[in-house]
Order: sequence, then C-alpha cells, then structure tokens
Amino acid sequence: MKRYPMYVNGEFVASESGKWFPVYDPSTEEVIAEVADGNAADVDRGVAAARAAFDTGGWPQTTAVERGRVLLRLAEKIRQNTAALAELECRNSGKPIVEAEFDIADAAACFEYYGGLANKIMGHVNPVPDNAISLSMKEPVGVAGQIIPWNYPLLMAAWKLAPALAAGCCCVLKPAEQTPLTVLTLAEWLAEAGVPPGVVNIITGFGETAGAPIVAHPGVDKVAFTGSVEVGKRIMRSASDTLKRVTLELGGKSPNIFFADADFEAAVDGALFGVFINQGEVCSAGSRILVERSIYKKMVEAMSEKAKKIRLGPPLERATKMGPLVSKEQCERVIAYLEVGKREAKVAAGGGRAKQFGRGYYVEPTIFYDVDNGARIAREEIFGPVAAVIPFDNEAQAIRVANDTPYGLAAAVWSRDIFKAFRMVKALRVGVVWVNHMQPTFVEAPWGGYKQSGFGRELGPWGIEEYLETKQVHINLNEQPMGWY
Repeated sequence: MKRYPMYVNGEFVASESGKWFPVYDPSTEEVIAEVADGNAADVDRGVAAARAAFDTGGWPQTTAVERGRVLLRLAEKIRQNTAALAELECRNSGKPIVEAEFDIADAAACFEYYGGLANKIMGHVNPVPDNAISLSMKEPVGVAGQIIPWNYPLLMAAWKLAPALAAGCCCVLKPAEQTPLTVLTLAEWLAEAGVPPGVVNIITGFGETAGAPIVAHPGVDKVAFTGSVEVGKRIMRSASDTLKRVTLELGGKSPNIFFADADFEAAVDGALFGVFINQGEVCSAGSRILVERSIYKKMVEAMSEKAKKIRLGPPLERATKMGPLVSKEQCERVIAYLEVGKREAKVAAGGGRAKQFGRGYYVEPTIFYDVDNGARIAREEIFGPVAAVIPFDNEAQAIRVANDTPYGLAAAVWSRDIFKAFRMVKALRVGVVWVNHMQPTFVEAPWGGYKQSGFGRELGPWGIEEYLETKQVHINLNEQPMGWY
C-alpha cells in the first residue's frame, strides 16, 4: 500500500505528528492508500514556506510570461498522464472513468487558460484633474489558503491553484480528506514544471485539524473555499478575526425548469443528466425539477423509465454511468434523505441502496414526484442521486418556486420560446443560467452563486481578479510647491 506524504516547501514530508489516515476505494470499501494526517503544526510549516516564497523568494517578481510558462508545463504533465490520473481519480472518488477523463482534461485546460492569461493582467491610467499621472496597478494578494471538496478533486485544485499562481500568489492548499490522491500526484511534477519551493504547499488532513488552522492563520491573506454552507459560514466567522479576503462557492439546490414547448426528448435527457451526473455529487445539480403541468405526468413517467435503465457499476468499466458515492458517511447521509423523501412525496424510481452489489456505496438513481417546494428534499442539498419533481402552472409560478430557496448557484430553462427563456434568465436569482442545456462549464466563463451559494467568482478573468489587489499610484508633475501654508 502506498503512503502519500504531504508537500511542503518543495519536499514530500510526513506530518509533524507522524500520523497517517486511510483513503478508501468507495466501490470496494477497501483501503487503497495512507495519507499524512496534517495538523496546525504542519499548517504553520506550509504557511511559513509560502510566506518566504512570497515575501523574499521572488515568486511575485517572476515575470508574468515565466509564470504562464510554468502553468503551461503543468498542463502538459497532466495531459501526458491523463490515463493514470483518471484511473486514480476513479478509484479514489468513485466517479465513472469516462467522467474522470473529462475532468482531467478540464484540469489541464484550466492551467492552460491561466497560463495564457498570466501576462494579460492590466492596470489603468486614471484621468485626474491635477497636473499628475494617476495609475492603478494590480498586485498579487499574497498567500492564499485554498480548501477544496471531494467531488472533483484534481479539477477543483486546478480552479484554485491556476489563477492564484498566474497572479503571483503563493498557496497552501488542503484537498478533501476523502480524495487527496490526484492532487498529491500533481505535486510530484511541480518542481519539474518550474514551481519554486514554497510557492505551492499541500497540507493533507481533516477540516477541524488542518482546514481550520489554514483559515485562522495570520500569515494567510486570502481564503478560497468550495464546500458546504455550514462550513462556509464557519470560515467567514474565523476569517473575520484577521479580515482575510474570502471567496466561497457553497453549493445549491438548482431548479431545472421545463416548459411544455421544450423539445421533450432533450428535456428528459437533460433532467436526468442534470441530477445524476457524477452520482448527483455536484454543487450545481438540477435536483429540483420543475415541470409545466400539461406535460408533468408524461415527463415523470419518461424520466422514471430511463432512470431505471441507468447503468450502475464499477467506476473503471467504460459502460458505467453511475458509480458509488464517495464514502460511507455520504452514503448513509443520502439514504437518510431517501427515508425523509418517502414520507414527504411519492417515489417514481429508485428509493434505496442498490442491492445488486455486495459491497460499495451504491445508491439507486431516485426520483420523487408531487414534491412540495417546502419539503426537506426540495429545500436541503442532498448531494446524491435524488431528484424532486415539482409541477407548476405558469411562468410566474415557475419563477416564484425556482427562487424560493436559500441557494442561488445555478438554474436551467428548457423552452423553444426565446422570449420566455430570456424573461426567465432575467428573473432567476442565480449566478449561472443554462438555456436548453444542463451543466456545461467552461474555464472562460464565470462560476459562482447568489445568496447562500456564496460570493466571489472562479474561472475566466473574474477568477484571477479574486487573487489580485488594486494599488493606486499618484505621480505629481507640478514642480511648484503645494502652497498649503
């Protein structure tokens, strides 16, 4: 069994405590690796290395062109090792191999995008009335603490690391304790790609013992977190002690809205894909399916028939469409919600643990219908393959139900009427709206939510702005004294 140390100051090191924790294959429930169990002392080491690299090590002074080249070299290493990374991601997270291959390619594309953007960070010349030149300059925010979730392990690391490094920041990143293996594999190539010691530090461990110390550390200038609302709120409270910059991406309960004039077959596929992709372990999952009443019964029946044919299986089999949930804890959480749903609504498909597997955290794709929007399965993020289907009578009601949620990450609208679709786009209180599509995500476009889905944006030029400070510079061109006395 392989042991994975953490990565600090350009070296792989054990935890100060000497402890290790097991990492599991959720399809077999077997331990596949051991990882260093980091704590506050390890965070101190990581932050000290990052501070030295930022304050005196010269990374912010590295030319933007060179930082871009470093990111492009990292992208190339990822592409060269796609097969191995995808297999490792499958074994560690449970996601199907085809999805894992897409995720690894997207991670490489993210490093490529920010590699190209690194030398395009612009300041401004400000028109001021005095005889002076006024400039605004962009500078890196400093040391970034980054905490990522388990549903897209390497891709979420790329979303955090690539813009931060392009901006000139140094990083202390904590992967999720369930899925640290591909991120630690990426660390093996950092030095080869030209990342100096201390610029990227990866601290493995648990939220309470490794994540919380990163957030609270006075040497960290900014925290970027993707995860649950509850943890996001704790991060905000902790970060307020040192007034850190914070960006939060906190999931959602996204409405997937189907009007009667939508392409019916595309709508059925879009509904299923939106909630069952990646086993439903997606922050933007279209888990609230709103259907116009005139097609409601037909839609529920069609979805149910197709859901029963979704192939569950071992993640490494290419025919598999849904793998196991990531962990025993997550599986038990989803099963508990299924029992809640059975009391709140009717079951059209699924409703329990997949019984055809002797082991592994497999849950049936489940569809509840006749769901009230006030029900728990419609209000709370389940993060599993669970759909709540809700009927609506008209456009105004669809908007009201869609927006009646504490979340605001994403939504989708399905209609052939472009005017109706655009009215919905403007009315929906979310950060991302898809029209006649579900879940496309591009590195070129902004990602983030409204309300309790968080704040700040990742990806595109918006993502790099989160790692930049703005400095005003005033140059006096008047040779005469100010004459104020």
